[in-house]
Parts: sequence; C-alpha cells; structure tokens
Amino acid sequence: MRASLLRTAAAALAALGLVACSRSEQRLEQGEAPPPVASSTPGACSGGGGQLSDEEARGYMPRVSGDYCLDPNGDARTFGQGAKNSLDEVCTQLFDGECEVYKAFGLSRVVTLRYVDGTGSPGEISVNVSRFSRKEGAYGFFTKRVVAGGDPAEASVRPLEAGGAGALGAGVAYVWRGEYVAELRYNNERESPDQLRASSERLLPELGKALGEKLPGSPAPLAAVAALPSAERLPLGLDYEARDALEVSGAGPGALGYYRSGDQRYLGLVMLRSDEDAAKDVLRVFKKLPGAKPLEGQPLEGVRFTLQDGEGPKREWVLARKGSVLCAVGDDDSSASAQQHPLSLADKLGKLTSWLAGLEAGASAPKAGPPGAAAASATP
Repeated sequence: MRASLLRTAAAALAALGLVACSRSEQRLEQGEAPPPVASSTPGACSGGGGQLSDEEARGYMPRVSGDYCLDPNGDARTFGQGAKNSLDEVCTQLFDGECEVYKAFGLSRVVTLRYVDGTGSPGEISVNVSRFSRKEGAYGFFTKRVVAGGDPAEASVRPLEAGGAGALGAGVAYVWRGEYVAELRYNNERESPDQLRASSERLLPELGKALGEKLPGSPAPLAAVAALPSAERLPLGLDYEARDALEVSGAGPGALGYYRSGDQRYLGLVMLRSDEDAAKDVLRVFKKLPGAKPLEGQPLEGVRFTLQDGEGPKREWVLARKGSVLCAVGDDDSSASAQQHPLSLADKLGKLTSWLAGLEAGASAPKAGPPGAAAASATP
C-alpha cells in the first residue's frame, strides 16, 4: 500500500551507508587512523541541559531525560513554517532521499536536535519532530513508518504508550500526537548491537513519553481509526490512508487494519463520510472498478471487487455501506502465510454485518467520556 516511496528511500539510505563504509575502509587501507568516537563531557547536564532558541520547540522538548539532556553546545535546527531554514533545505540537509515521503503527507515544519549523555559516554539521542498540515497526514505518516508496507506480524517494533500512539524498536522510537510525529534514534558507537538495543529500550521510552505528553494537539485517535474494530487486530496492525484508501482513485481516506483469527489473516477497512450521499459516492467509485459486482441477495448494500498490487496476488474484497459509514473486508497479501488461509465470502459478509451493526449501536449509545477515549487506550 503505497510502500514504493518508502522502499526507494530505504534503498537510498542503504546506499549512503555503503558509501560511508567504503570511505572508512579506504582510510584504514591507507594507514590513516579511524575518526575518534565523540563523547560528551562528564557533567554536561549539570546546568540543566541546553536552551532552545525556537519558541515552539521549547514548549514540548524536555531539557532533561534521565541522564541525558539537550546538547548544551548546540541548538535545534528548524525548517519550514516560522523556521530559520526553508522546507526545501530540509531535503538537502536532513532527509535526503526520504524527503518526498514526508512531503507526500503534508510536511510543514521540522525541528531536529540531539540529547547527550551527562555521564560522558558517546551515547546520543537524535530527535526529529515533524509537523504536518493536518492530523490525518501526520497519522498516515506514523503508520507508514511503523508498518512500512510490510507484515505487522513480523514488525521489528512493538507498541509504546506515548502520546496518541507510539512504537519502539532497536535504537528507534516513534510518537504521534495531533499534527506531529517525533522520531527518536539512539546511537552509541562503543556498544554492541545487543547493548544498543538494551540501552535504547531503557532510554527512548522515557523521552518518548515526555514528548507525547507535551506535543500540541489531541492524543485521541482519528474517527475512522476509533471506528475500526480492535478484536483480532494485530498489535500495530494499522495503516491510515490519508488520500485514497486501497489506492483506489476517488475513494478518499480510510483506516486499514490487519487481523488474525487462528490460521486466517484478513484486512478490514473503515471509511467515514460527512453524510449518506457522500458515502454513496464512494460506493459508486468501487462499483466502477473492473470486474466489480454488486452484492445480490444480501441485506447489505455493497460490492465485491478484486485488487492487485503489481505482480502480487489478487485480493478479493467485499465492501458495504450503512448510512455515512463504509466497511470492507479483504484478503491479506502481506506475507505468503497470510495468503494461505483467506476468508470465505460468507465469512467476510458475516464480519461486515457485525461491524456495521456495532458501529451503528456505538453511534446511538450515550457517550461515557470524550469521543474516541475507549479507542485511545487500544493498540493503534
């Protein structure tokens, strides 16, 4: 699902890494000493950490997190709206080949800075905080970072309770809240991979949670995300399409969930529209797909269709509408094992009937708290 941009970016970053390695090897072959490992000065955080000149960043960046603090000898670099540098400069100075990925989700501002270890080790935490023009774009970018077009069942990250949604991996953490996504990366050149993993699991959650509490905007999930059933959904098995769900032109945004029931894997989609007429327009878009067939002899108004991503297998979908809500259930092609046990048509129709009935009941029930509060506690 729109993973080609991310795969291209990953390849570009890998290529940059290979160039860096080859230069290091050249230095060794020529008898040159390797560059020294940079360390902070013991007691670097005794003054409470560095001071940020950017007013917006000061509002959400903690000066101290555990033994780490904002680099007292550096300041944040800012790009985009109200920043010292233009958004175009972030492409050449920070994101390189990934810049178009960020821009595709409506990137408007970036703050980048680093934390150093007050005990004097070479450990550091780099933080990029990206602000997007809309919370839908921010959440879409967050899910692309976490799922990245792969199989959530084999994800290298796990849920992190921070902000509205978070994920933690080896040396990396992601936090989403409102229009913001924070990316945290820990590095220490003196640590082995296992040591780095252990250190990042100790350091990043604390900083990620502090950021998640202070970033502007509501931590409540998007309406379509809150409406997506949580039962049988994989941890972090969620992909928000901020433009066109399932990459069908004209479909509009939607929340896509990855599910597992025993040996069976399947996908679920929820699209919420402003009114019934708008939902009917979306249904007509899917009815126009090649080979699409309307549901006949069913109490649901909907359509069956198949989609294929390049040379991949065909995925059968069933989509139904009730009022201004559209739900769909489809085959999961994220891995070979996911393709071996597809749901039958009867199973898909059964889940759609249950989902739509549940959403209708939830919409008419009295609210016990703020909208989305229950879903906010569920794994995104």
